[in-house]
Amino acid sequence: MEFFNFHTHQFTNQANILEMVNQYPNEFDAAIPYYSIGIHPWYIKEDLIDEELKIIEEKLQTKTCLAIGECGLDKRIDIPLEQQTIVFEKQLALAEKYKKPVVIHCVAAYQEVTAIKKRMKISVPMIIHGFSKNSQIANQLIKEGFYLSFGKYLLKNPDLKTVFESIPNDRFFLETDTIEESIEQVYELASEYKNITIKGLQEIISSNYRNVFEK
Repeated sequence: MEFFNFHTHQFTNQANILEMVNQYPNEFDAAIPYYSIGIHPWYIKEDLIDEELKIIEEKLQTKTCLAIGECGLDKRIDIPLEQQTIVFEKQLALAEKYKKPVVIHCVAAYQEVTAIKKRMKISVPMIIHGFSKNSQIANQLIKEGFYLSFGKYLLKNPDLKTVFESIPNDRFFLETDTIEESIEQVYELASEYKNITIKGLQEIISSNYRNVFEK
């Protein structure tokens, strides 16, 4: 693995990239080698929750399912936060049961996600994907044991440079999510911001991968 794409919606099937492709329970593609699977807060459908959780639980027991998610909380959508919380907590319980990391979608709900992590005593790694906030929020999340994944906003928002520079090397991942740019482009900018070589960055991410996904 030269490059690890922590979160993507596009499978590009390149030999030098390990892609953790985001999958949804009712649109599962068995041709994708490595993936995460979860109920995204945007797509909660009350009458399908139990069926989807059953599919997720089945997939979590396989080696090719690397994580659960993306799942989480989003205060900017119409689905009630109470319902989102119930679905999120059910997925966290499965993550604990099968010892899988969690890919988290979080919009304007960092306090709530942190409180749930504490209350449920979640021991598996929890990674906030697509991080785009300030250093204060980043430091608070790291203090609470979260990892942060950077991609789209790192490329599009120069203000994130100082935030990313301050992230401890053992606490981050890189991703492309839904953007057209390649994971190599994300690595290139990240290595520039961290002032290290691409090879050095690859070693850092590989070490983080081992700590989160191979324990």
